[in-house]
Amino acid sequence: MAVPSSIDRMKQIPLAIGPDAQPDFDNFFPGANAAALDHLRTLPPRAPPVYLWGPGGCGKTHLLQALAARCQKGGQVVGWFDAADRQPWVLSPAWSLVVLDRCEVLDETAQHAAFALFEEATTHGVQWAAAGRLPPVDLPVREDLRTRLAWGHVFAMHTLPDAETRAALRREADRRGIFLSDEVMDYVLTRFERDLGHLMRLLDRIDDFGLSKARRITVPLVRQMLAEEGLGEVGGV
Repeated sequence: MAVPSSIDRMKQIPLAIGPDAQPDFDNFFPGANAAALDHLRTLPPRAPPVYLWGPGGCGKTHLLQALAARCQKGGQVVGWFDAADRQPWVLSPAWSLVVLDRCEVLDETAQHAAFALFEEATTHGVQWAAAGRLPPVDLPVREDLRTRLAWGHVFAMHTLPDAETRAALRREADRRGIFLSDEVMDYVLTRFERDLGHLMRLLDRIDDFGLSKARRITVPLVRQMLAEEGLGEVGGV
């Protein structure tokens, strides 16, 4: 029989950014998102709901995972849902936190499930946190759910500016023991989306490719990786 996880969810939470780098508050690079980070880091039990919104790669899911990880470390159990998860969504009395990600793609059935889940969580004093690419007022969802998502603390999340994106990428490379020359950094940042999540996944691929070839990370190595992946000079993640 499988050992129960301290996170109950319909889908596996995305893999960590790199080896041994589980998303937490300490490895989140805040930039203009310090207010959201500070709020979640100090969130007391039974606090009002939290909703994070912003474009892809701004750190919404990272912060939700960090909040879930903090609950786990305290011996609590977390219910984690993605908008695309299959029904039914049923609240467990063992949960201390319910997380709902990608609210902007909730279909009609999922909206009904999300509303019922929110109401039940509120009734039982279970903390609620959610995220989406749009602010609650602009979400294409039923009005009662929209008002529930806007009820508590709402934070607009921002992608990092170029200098901070470069610093975050450098910090993660240093943590892995990878030397990224300025030439490699410039090549990556001028040819790929400056979405930190995408860049971290790209770094993961570059690291693995360099290890498989027993070579240091250079622009020719990155070009070879892209060619073998069939991505050419343009690339993509």
